[in-house]
Amino acid sequence: MTMVSDIDARGTRHCETTALGVLLRHQGLDLSEPMLFGLGSGLSFIYWDGKNLGFPFLGGRVKPFDLTRNLAARLGLELLTRETTSPRKAWDSVAASIDAGRPVGLQLDSYYLDYFGSKVHFGGHVVAMYGYDDHNAYLVDTDQQGGAVSTSLTSLAQARAARGTMTARHRSFTLTAPRIPPPPHGQIVPAITACAGAFLDPPIANLGHRGIEKAGKLVRTWLQRTDDPQRDLPQAALLMEKAGTGGALFRNLYRDFLAECTALLDSSHLRTGHRLYTEAATLWSEVAALVGRAGESGDAQCLVRAGSVLGDLSRIEREAMQALSHLGHEAVPCSAGRSRLSGSSTAGVRRRREGTLPPGREGRTR
Repeated sequence: MTMVSDIDARGTRHCETTALGVLLRHQGLDLSEPMLFGLGSGLSFIYWDGKNLGFPFLGGRVKPFDLTRNLAARLGLELLTRETTSPRKAWDSVAASIDAGRPVGLQLDSYYLDYFGSKVHFGGHVVAMYGYDDHNAYLVDTDQQGGAVSTSLTSLAQARAARGTMTARHRSFTLTAPRIPPPPHGQIVPAITACAGAFLDPPIANLGHRGIEKAGKLVRTWLQRTDDPQRDLPQAALLMEKAGTGGALFRNLYRDFLAECTALLDSSHLRTGHRLYTEAATLWSEVAALVGRAGESGDAQCLVRAGSVLGDLSRIEREAMQALSHLGHEAVPCSAGRSRLSGSSTAGVRRRREGTLPPGREGRTR
C-alpha cells in the first residue's frame, strides 16, 4: 500500500473545493471552504437546454476547473496540470506523485466511482487522491459521499477515461504554495470584483443575472418539457440543493464567503452584498422546493410561483453584484480579522517550509 502521510481528509460540501482543501492543507495553507470558493470567483449561473439534453440544466458556478485556475492565480500557487489520452501515462503520472508524497487532484466522471450514491454521469467531478494499493485507490470526496473513501482501480480508470459533457482527458493536477504566499485577505477584492463583472456582463443571455431571468420565464414550461415530470423535476430540485452545491445552488457558500469577508474588510458595499446573498440563498431553496413539488403533484402553479421567485432572484443578485463591483473603492482592512486569516495560512506554510511542521513526504509504505 502506498499512502501520502499527514493528509487531512476533511470532506466538505462541494467536490472541487473539497479537493483543493486537501491539497492546500497538505502544503500548510488552511482556508475555509467558502473562502476557497470565493477566492476562486466560483459563483455564476447558467441555464442550459438543447436537443442532446433530456431536461434543462441549471448551474450555479463557473466551469469545472476554472475555480482551481482562479484560486491558483490569486494565491500565487504553482498549478501543474497533466492531461493525456493514454490511460497508462495517466496512471503513471498520478502514481509518481503519490509515491513522492504528494496528493493529487483528479477530474473524472462520478458515475463510475464505486461509492457514489447517485448514478448520474457528471464529467466535472473532482476528487483528491492520496493513496493506492493493488486493488483500490484512496480518495477524499465530499461529506455527502463519505469524505475519505475508496474505489477500485478499474472503476477509477473508467471514471478518468470517460468522454462526454464536461469531461477532461485524464486530467490530474497538483498545487505547490510559494515559501511565503501572498496574504489571502489581499486577494478578496479582486476575486469579488472579477466575479461580479462576469455576472453582470455575460456574453449570452443564458448566463449571470440574465440567465436567471430567462430561467424564470422558461421554468413555467417544464411540465411540458418532459415525458416524466415525476422523475425530472424532483431531480432538478435535488441538483440545486443536494448535489454538492452546498445548498441553494452554491449561494450558501457565497453567502458564507461574504460573511467571512465582512470580518476582514470594512465596506458598506460588502455588507450590502452579504445581506442580499443571504436573501438570495433562502429564495433559491424556495425555488428548489417549488420545482420538486410541481414534479410530485403536477401542479403547474408551483412552477408559476418558481418563475416569479426567479424573477426576484435575477434582480436581487444583480443588485448584490452591482454593490460588490464597487468594493475596491472603499474597502478598508480590519486589522483583527486580517491577522486571523493570515496567521492561519501563510504562517503555516512558512513553518512547513522551515521544517517545524511535518513535511508530509513519506513516499511508499507497505
